[in-house]
Amino acid sequence: MKFSVSSAILCNRMQIVSRVQSSKNSLAILDCVLFEINDGVLRLTASDSENTITTTLEVSECDKNGKIAIESKQLINSIKEISDQPITFNINDNNFAIEINYQNGKYNLIGQDGNEFPVPAGLTDLDHTISIPSVLLLNGISRAIFATANDDLRPQMNGVYFDITPDYTTLVASDGHKLVRNRILSVKADTAAFNLPKKPALMLKGILGKEEEDVTISFSDRNAQIDLSDYSITCRLIEGRYPNYNSVIPTDNPLRVRIDRLALIAALRRVSVFASASNALIKLHVENNTLTTSAQDIDFSTSAEEHILCEYDGSAMSIGFSGPFLIDVLNSISCQDVVLELADPSRAGVIVPAEQEENEDVIMLLMPMMLQN
Repeated sequence: MKFSVSSAILCNRMQIVSRVQSSKNSLAILDCVLFEINDGVLRLTASDSENTITTTLEVSECDKNGKIAIESKQLINSIKEISDQPITFNINDNNFAIEINYQNGKYNLIGQDGNEFPVPAGLTDLDHTISIPSVLLLNGISRAIFATANDDLRPQMNGVYFDITPDYTTLVASDGHKLVRNRILSVKADTAAFNLPKKPALMLKGILGKEEEDVTISFSDRNAQIDLSDYSITCRLIEGRYPNYNSVIPTDNPLRVRIDRLALIAALRRVSVFASASNALIKLHVENNTLTTSAQDIDFSTSAEEHILCEYDGSAMSIGFSGPFLIDVLNSISCQDVVLELADPSRAGVIVPAEQEENEDVIMLLMPMMLQN
């Protein structure tokens, strides 16, 4: 089997599909990417047995159809050092020896029988389908994924939950300490839901940045297939009932603080240097249009505080949050100003953009930490 392909395009596609591979695979052949030639089209497939990603690209000088599995890391490391140019694969169908010829030289390596690659059977029971604009899907996943948990006892919390209704589609993630609820108001369908694991969500996030067309997601109770213009991802979904996330979001926090997001992030980063390593507690005190951030480490007799102007006309109040968690929440919002909605030091704080983006409604929730008097 012989074919030619652009080195730059192949390297880029290989780097993306190989992200699904695990560092320790149950089968050695899963360290490979499956190359399938069919009527002048090269199909690349990589898998970790639960998640599979495929992509296709055009080839030239193709003499016949066939398949071979090639170890991904070695191939990527070799072709990424080649300037963009056509490279030719000459494959011996009997012993799977591969010769890769390029302008100034050649590589020789050994592949494996492509028929032994465990390609999953096609998904036929996908009874729900939804189409989401790529920009809105990227925004939703980017905002939510940091809040997913890593909890073996509550696996339902380890993914991004898609809650689809006739009014809107909601992406939710929570680890019990922080929660993100991102509504996409323009995407509506019959009532359905699925829980996308973190790994395929991260893969999808890495691809969506260059995607311009709508993304189609077909799913059942157990599996999902995500189709993009150049890639297709199939994955096993997280089973089990997702907690009632709406019930934990306060709707009556009367105290509202409007503040510059970047200024608050910068102050938190400076002050958090002096927070206790055991809990990373940051104290927020708001009064007279001023938000004071402070931290201290009693064990080392160190402390810091910083004052930031804000918009606030309520009574004086103090509340504590985990510094890293609060910074993560603020980093996941892209607007200039944010609004902190508070009630008392024992109730969750709600953080929302001062101005919501078009067709989106974003709410972040962060549980407080106990302050020492």
